[in-house]
Amino acid sequence: MKAVKESQNEEIKPRRRYDEAFKREAVGLWRKSGKSAREVANELGISDRHLYEWRRMYGPAQPASQSQMEKELAALRQENAYLREQRDILKKTLGILSEPPRNATNGSES
Repeated sequence: MKAVKESQNEEIKPRRRYDEAFKREAVGLWRKSGKSAREVANELGISDRHLYEWRRMYGPAQPASQSQMEKELAALRQENAYLREQRDILKKTLGILSEPPRNATNGSES
């Protein structure tokens, strides 16, 4: 049975709870994306006021140590190399698939 507000006859939505990891990731995504809080919130299916509140709760990101930054850079370079390799494979596949088919008679003329 649906819960209904008596005065406005609207459905009451159950309160959703978000874990700390989700909150931190949402704030990090917002910071890195360069998008507005409203855009990021819409993408995540949350209210923009949540992002503002979570940013206030968790404060500015702590600066990473040199070794953490080096590890992240190495991981990103490895991922970049993998993605380039995948892209090149797809390009070659597309080239093969887009070649005109060979004649079914193997080149012999009738």
